[in-house]
Parts: sequence; C-alpha cells; structure tokens
Amino acid sequence: MTNWQEITVETTEEACEAVANLFYEVGAQGVVIEDPRVIARYVEEDLWDAYELPSELLEAENVVIKGYLPMDQRLEERLELFEKQLAELEQHFVSWLAKVSYAEIAEADWSSAWKEYYKPQHIGETIVISPSWEEYRPQPGETVIWLDPGMAFGTGNHPTTAMVIRAMEKYLRPGSRVLDVGTGSGILAIVAAKLGAAQVLALDIDTLAVEIAQQNVQLNHVSEQVTVRYNDLLTGLEGQYQMITANLTADPVLALAEDAFERLSPAGLLLASGIIKHRFPEVEAKLLNTGYHLVEIIEEGEWVSLVARKD
Repeated sequence: MTNWQEITVETTEEACEAVANLFYEVGAQGVVIEDPRVIARYVEEDLWDAYELPSELLEAENVVIKGYLPMDQRLEERLELFEKQLAELEQHFVSWLAKVSYAEIAEADWSSAWKEYYKPQHIGETIVISPSWEEYRPQPGETVIWLDPGMAFGTGNHPTTAMVIRAMEKYLRPGSRVLDVGTGSGILAIVAAKLGAAQVLALDIDTLAVEIAQQNVQLNHVSEQVTVRYNDLLTGLEGQYQMITANLTADPVLALAEDAFERLSPAGLLLASGIIKHRFPEVEAKLLNTGYHLVEIIEEGEWVSLVARKD
C-alpha cells in the first residue's frame, strides 16, 4: 500500500484558489480544502451537524488546504517545484499568508478520514453527487451519481468539476459519443452516461484513478456506456466524438488542444476546466489559433471553464 506525503498550507480566502491550483499543477492525487466560511454555511443550512466537526475547523480564521503526493521517486522534484511556485505567488497578493507543514500518512488513513466532510451536493438543475456511503433519497427529476473517489480527484465539490457538469447539462445531446480526458474518479464520464451519452471513453494516466473510476462506473450501473482505460492525454487515440471533457489544468489543456480538435466531429464541443484565471488568456489564444470558436466562458472565483466548438 502506498504512503502519501501530506502537504498542509494555511492561507487566506483570497489566495485559496491559487494555492489549491498549485497542488494540481504538481500532480497531487487528492486535495482537501477546509474553508471556515463554507463549513459555517453548511452547518447553518443543516447540511452538516456541527457536532460531527472538530472544534478547530469551526473556529478557524484561515483556509487550510491539504494536498497528497505519492511517496515515490518523483516526490523530491515535486516538492521543490511546489515550494518554488508557492513562493512566487506572494507577489500577486497584498495580504499574503502561507504556513506550510508536512506529514507522512498511509493511504488507508487518508481515505477514511476525509469521508466525514464529503456530503451529497446538488449541482446544476438535476445532478446530485452523493458519496456511496451516505443515505440519500432522490427527489422527482433528480439524477444521482453515487461516488467513492478514494485518492482520485473529482467529487463535485470543486468549482472546476461543478462548472463542467453544469455545462454538460446544457450542451450534451442524448446519443452523443463523449471522451473524458483525465477522468479521475470518473465523475464526468458517469454524468455523461446519465445525461444520455451513447458511448463514453474515460482516460487517465494515473493507474489508481483508472481503478477507482472503473469501480464508480460499476456502482452507477453504466458499464455498458462507459469504458475506462489508461492513456496519456489523447496519445494514439482514434475515432470521432461529439464532446470532449477535460477538467485538468492549463498546461494539459494546452497540450491536448490540437489533438482534441482532430478527435472532435464537425461542430463538436470541447469542455475544458481547471484553468486558473491568470492562465486563461494563454489557453484562449491557443484554442483560437487551433481553429476553435469560443461558445461560452464560465468563471467562478479564480477558476475559468470554457466551451469551445470545432468550426
């Protein structure tokens, strides 16, 4: 069983999204954001019981972000890159706080500990993301996605995931062929199937994510529509798709832009997310130069998602 390097950063609400993005940039396999404002809102709306939560969470003033890196041969390189990029962020904020600490934990400990903070969440008009261990009774018209993300990214709680799901509700046509790049927990691939996609191919370069996504596909009874497999972005892929989803970060979106254009059918749509706001102009220029037409740009906090059409 893999041990994990836990990196904890205490920071401000203003810097939260930028710091969280650094974890994804260096390849964190799991990220937890403990935001006292969000926790207070959940308690106030009776989504969580206050007695379930540690007092330090309820009384915290700053945001705490925890990222998890596998303790392998690349760990030292990733930590150096993370610390370098974190230091460079200071110049972008008037009030800067970044208290960093490290711990080594076992995968089983992490996988169990974070579950108490993951509750059912409504996203968009019809989608509800519920952890597999929670009891949830769907209301008329709701589509429930049961999920156990394990160490893979994608619970629906992060804005980048939620923005793509809402865009899928708006743009995905029943019967479409969908390609999900960087599937993580499999959440977007499962949503695509539940929204009526005829075929979905879900790809990830992380073998653990592939395993977790396969389990979630089975849990949601969409194995006939969804195929999960290991792949490095779109390398070696063939076929045409009406929609490609890519909830990644700016660099992989830039890297796959041209291949995605080739794999999209005429008028096909690329739904890209995970782009931090200051990197969006770079992504926009790449897509326009490749031949895409930007249909919609969606912003939430420091994150940008987009819908681009192949013309």
